[in-house]
Amino acid sequence: MFALLLGIRQFLVEARYIPSGSMQPGLKIQDRLLIEKITYKIRPPQRGEIVVFNSPYAFDPVLRSSQNPSPLICGLVSLPLINVIPGLGDRACDAYIKRVVGVAGDRVVVGPSGAVSLNGVPLEEPYVEHFCPLNAQGMSLHCPPLSETVPEGSVLVLGDNRSSSQDSRYWPGTKFLPQQEILGRAVVRFWPPNRIGLLSD
Repeated sequence: MFALLLGIRQFLVEARYIPSGSMQPGLKIQDRLLIEKITYKIRPPQRGEIVVFNSPYAFDPVLRSSQNPSPLICGLVSLPLINVIPGLGDRACDAYIKRVVGVAGDRVVVGPSGAVSLNGVPLEEPYVEHFCPLNAQGMSLHCPPLSETVPEGSVLVLGDNRSSSQDSRYWPGTKFLPQQEILGRAVVRFWPPNRIGLLSD
């Protein structure tokens, strides 16, 4: 039975919770989500989709350790009841959740407020309410701008809460999320009960 549950979690669907405010206001701290793992075996991620992926400490060439734990170890320490044991965690085993804003070939410009221009056209993002505050010169004190073309096999991801999200803008070794690091697509919120429903792109 345990092997069956582990197989379902590894290849089909798993539950995740939101540990931070980086996707507010749409996703709140402690929301519980279902992450499906079939779609990206069939097609690449698309703009607007919410993805769960391995921590940049697992793939960023600057952040990555030469002694990162194996995927098996990360899978075990992320299991319920085990993941609450102090000292077992590793930053490389963490999972992040962000929104895809750019796919291969896209020219993505993120301004100092966190607003996005995609291939020269301002991107409509009704899910973003929290932009980075700007000073009198129109610059942000803590949100770096970004101007990149997304390479093949990668996507560019941002948190909906642009003023508080450790996303592509902040990774020191690469600004791109390799598609093979994506664990799945967030599709359903099942907790709390008053907010159950499908997640919109």
